[in-house]
Amino acid sequence: MSRYEDDEKKSIGFMIFAILLSIILVVFTAFLMFQVFRLQVLPENILFPILLALLLFTIILVLLINFWSHGIFSKIIFSLLVIAVSATYGLGNYYLYSTNKTLQTVTTQAKQAKNTVSVVTLSSSSIEDAKDLEGAKLGVLKSIGKESTQKSLKDLNKQGVTYTKKKYDNMPSLLKALYNDKVDAIVLNEAYRSNVCDMEDYLNFNNETRVVHKTVYYTEENSSSLAVSDITSKPFNILISGNDSFGSLDENSRSDVDMLVTINPVTSTILLTSIPRDAFVSEVCDDYACNYGAQDKLTHTGIYGVDTTKDTIENLLDIDINYVYRVNFTSMINIVDALGGVDVTVDKGMAVSKFYTNSTLKGVHEGKNHLDGKRALAYSRERKAYLDGDVQRARNQQQVLQAMFKKATSPDIIKNYTSLLNALIDAFDTNMTTSEITSFIKYQIQARPSWKFEQFVLKGDSALRVSPEIGSEVSVVLLYDSYINTAHEKIQAVLDGKSSDTVEADEDVPAGTLSEEEIEAQIQYGIMTEPPVDEEGSDIYYGN
Repeated sequence: MSRYEDDEKKSIGFMIFAILLSIILVVFTAFLMFQVFRLQVLPENILFPILLALLLFTIILVLLINFWSHGIFSKIIFSLLVIAVSATYGLGNYYLYSTNKTLQTVTTQAKQAKNTVSVVTLSSSSIEDAKDLEGAKLGVLKSIGKESTQKSLKDLNKQGVTYTKKKYDNMPSLLKALYNDKVDAIVLNEAYRSNVCDMEDYLNFNNETRVVHKTVYYTEENSSSLAVSDITSKPFNILISGNDSFGSLDENSRSDVDMLVTINPVTSTILLTSIPRDAFVSEVCDDYACNYGAQDKLTHTGIYGVDTTKDTIENLLDIDINYVYRVNFTSMINIVDALGGVDVTVDKGMAVSKFYTNSTLKGVHEGKNHLDGKRALAYSRERKAYLDGDVQRARNQQQVLQAMFKKATSPDIIKNYTSLLNALIDAFDTNMTTSEITSFIKYQIQARPSWKFEQFVLKGDSALRVSPEIGSEVSVVLLYDSYINTAHEKIQAVLDGKSSDTVEADEDVPAGTLSEEEIEAQIQYGIMTEPPVDEEGSDIYYGN
């Protein structure tokens, strides 16, 4: 073979190689343009120039590698360039696809809520599983959680287990019967476990008992949104409901955090309104599945699902809630960690040497503190260390939420984009649509508003009242009527395009912290109680 023929063969080989690379590049470019357009987060004045730039750049690269690659050097350079760009476009396709998938996931709110009912025995019991329940005496609640009890008993019947049952009027008498060997086991809806662990006599319930049988069933949930026509130009209310659980989002449990976020995009104002979890309120629900009209702690409304919490707060404050975001403890930890931590500033006199929500973690000092996920959660849930307990806890929650928002809207988000996407998939769900979220992101990119945050916390007096969900007295917060009215007026002010500061509020309770000695003394004399450890063995504690 002559040198000419050899060169010609090499030329044909490179031509084929160049065509293949060009096809790959064109395909990746087409998919990337489709993904960018499909996501709909870029304003039109940015979107179309980017699409045009991608197209022109691809055309230039195709021309370069196919028609201007003559020497060995140019062939190598243009080939490497096309390969690098193709790889970059491929990675971009992956990120955009993942982003769209994440948005689709979080906006596809579960239509069913998961309910878990357990048959619980003492740890010392010889009963180990459902078969051992044959001939056993089961303690059940007479009216509290009646549906869940029936589901559990029906499940045992299907397995051929025969038993006798003894009914009790309230949770304390049911627990007492178990501990005093009046019954062999009790039927317990897992949504009530946190309530049990809050009782002074049963702080170690998780370690003193074990589950021998579980029944899982699902109830319908339809948290329909009261959508506004355009969230980039119309004000709206969001309820952030934080469940006190580390499990899946669809698991019904107490609402530990209830915060209203009022957003006015025209005035770039965000008002955070926090309601104490122990607020004694009238329960309201569409399907009357809750104790409709009865007064109970706000946190207990979460047992019936986020819809009940939303309806109850709407009734309390005489407002409409447009959208709902549901999160849990795991959500917050994962999101904060994915953001690379958050920064909070602790005012003078508000330093805490250790968190009583998790004594294994370092507290916070005066000034700027960088918090990872676990410390951010502990800081958000701490109340024992503060003079004004629940009020300061709400302030801390608002502070952490602001820090998360600031971090998520900063350029630093690019560094943690992949980890944030992974965290968001299982972090929350919402009844806000994908298009509404993307339009708000588009607004943020185009307008780059300088958001002004305002805060308000409802307050009241501590008292003891009977909880219908437990059947005994519990510690509650009797909200001040003046604060309820003020909250309504502040929310309305922001919706009307004004600052919430135009509405005067009562003077704040003096802030400060208790010493470790004071806290320990209160725990010793039963004024406060130490929270129990999470039943899954987590080093994060349930608060009471």
